[in-house]
Amino acid sequence: MKLPRNVSGAWLIKALNRLGYGVTRQTGSHVRLECQLPKPHHLTVPIHDPLCAGTLASILNEIARHHSLSKEEVILRLFGND
Repeated sequence: MKLPRNVSGAWLIKALNRLGYGVTRQTGSHVRLECQLPKPHHLTVPIHDPLCAGTLASILNEIARHHSLSKEEVILRLFGND
């Protein structure tokens, strides 16, 4: 599946709520999120509009690794069938 373009950091943070991530703190233009399941996981997302493709790909890969999903499954869960 193709990596979505024009995704803002703010939108991604809202979408990550679907996977159990919640905001723990913000420093400048970077937001720290935490997910407790299946074990504690911390993730930092920049509030840029849009996110660079490499940054978005790295975040999605990290989420996929933590939840034992493929990158494509994470994209489907966050962005739907677009």
